[in-house]
Amino acid sequence: MTWDRDDGDIVGINWGSSNFRAFLIAPEGQVRDTIEQPRGIAGLDRAQMQALVAEVAARWPQAARAYASGMIGSNIGWSDAGYVDCPTTLAKLAAQLHEVRIGEVPVAIVPGLACRRGVDDAPDIMRGEETELLGLIAAGQVPANGLVALPGTHSKWVRLRDGAVVEFMTAMSGEIFDRLTAAGLLASVIDGPAVEGAAFQAGLKAGHDSGLGLGTLLFGARARVIRQDISKQEGASYLRGLLIGAELADVRRLWPDALDGSVPLVGAAPVCALYAAGVAALGGRAEQIRSHDAVTRGFAALHAAAVAA
Repeated sequence: MTWDRDDGDIVGINWGSSNFRAFLIAPEGQVRDTIEQPRGIAGLDRAQMQALVAEVAARWPQAARAYASGMIGSNIGWSDAGYVDCPTTLAKLAAQLHEVRIGEVPVAIVPGLACRRGVDDAPDIMRGEETELLGLIAAGQVPANGLVALPGTHSKWVRLRDGAVVEFMTAMSGEIFDRLTAAGLLASVIDGPAVEGAAFQAGLKAGHDSGLGLGTLLFGARARVIRQDISKQEGASYLRGLLIGAELADVRRLWPDALDGSVPLVGAAPVCALYAAGVAALGGRAEQIRSHDAVTRGFAALHAAAVAA
């Protein structure tokens, strides 16, 4: 096993805080084999990281090269791969791959992206999403110009220009929702999942239009249930609407034309459906994009760019 050739299958590893996914990818981009395990960076020491990569190398000894993205390249991972400043292209990212050895195995870690937005001069960062995003761009699944949204735990709104990532915004709406519905005061007034409907729309309007801060609006969600304005079964829907509405208000503050065209939404279907409903309610249009192969396409595109450099 060498894993340092230019030709043949490659290995792409998407290694986050909680989960590990590795793919054997053919030169044409098809996935030949997959390994998925709940063995994220946060739960492993360095010896365990080495052992896991060694397992992958033993399973796919014929691979030409290995790439890894996500938290493996963070300050809690194997080695900090740093960030590439925006505007960023596929070629620029490929030129700054972070070459390391995890045990005896050579691996190129994909750096994250960093920007400083033009409107508010605030910094933002992403790590892991860049590979998925570049895969979508390379496959022509998102337009080369405009705004792309990746709803999730930490939702990303990304501005593209001529296929380059220019700037982006991150919102912690998903994590806030998960934490508030799992424990604490709001968890006691929630019973059931978040779905699109009247309660969601009411929360969306309050989050987008009220002008109040989230601290006030979030407690108001509890008051609405206690005072029977909405039921406990509607609590999660109202809360999700509230958070998405506030997030969309931020998007419009940064980019007033954000919802003028169709916005591609990339992520889990149930969450994207709620975002699509939110965008539509505010007069915009959204298109849900299947992203099941975006990461592997991103690895394939990075490999092609790295070899061509």
